[in-house]
Amino acid sequence: MGNLLFALRPLEFFLVQYRRVWRGTIVTSVANPIFFLLALGVGLGVFVDRSADLAGDVSYLSFVAPGLLAGAAMQIATFESSWPTLAAIKWSRQYHAMLASPLRVGDILLGHQAFIALRLLMTTTIYLLVITVFGAVESPLAVLTVPVGVLVGLAFSAPMAAWAAHTETDASFVTIFRFVILPMFLFSGIFFPVTQLPRVFELVAYATPLWNGVALSRQLSLGEAWHWSAAYHLGFLLVWTAVALVLAYASYRRRLVV
Repeated sequence: MGNLLFALRPLEFFLVQYRRVWRGTIVTSVANPIFFLLALGVGLGVFVDRSADLAGDVSYLSFVAPGLLAGAAMQIATFESSWPTLAAIKWSRQYHAMLASPLRVGDILLGHQAFIALRLLMTTTIYLLVITVFGAVESPLAVLTVPVGVLVGLAFSAPMAAWAAHTETDASFVTIFRFVILPMFLFSGIFFPVTQLPRVFELVAYATPLWNGVALSRQLSLGEAWHWSAAYHLGFLLVWTAVALVLAYASYRRRLVV
């Protein structure tokens, strides 16, 4: 698909570009988990803990925190691979400038996805630190939620990049965020078990990478990732991401190779 050494060149480009805005994203990465945890984990959590019976006497704060990490990874990755990808193809044409060099389509795809992975690594690390300070981590295995968050993000950035390379306008991006990403954020187990959904929607949730990422992150954070389901969730995310990368490569080639 691409040369990992050559992929460092587009990665370097996106990192240099990111230097202009990194301070703002750091502030957002810290503020978002604090606001969510204060509002949901601490504020609402007091009432949930009194009335709900979560498995294993888990507090609502410990229940929701690892899910928020996975949800944040999904949102950031989807955004970073939507408008920026279409811009690099159609508006600023950065991809075309790269193709004028020895770089190939696969190098560009891998380099851009590597940049998104680094963004996710930074954000999920900050999220983990924040939820640890809030006392929402029950196990040292929680440190593994960081690479899981990166994988969850890539499971969304790759298919979104495939679509962004296919579409001619950005009109569909708002629709995707409103009717796909937002419902997934709300109904994939972050805030309550999906078993409380109607059966049809429960089955749909099981088929999403976000639910698998939320479930795996929660198992790691609570120290319960020693059974077969953890391997299943990890395998699901790996296979989904690999297939999505192949689709993204095909979409990039159709759009960029004349």
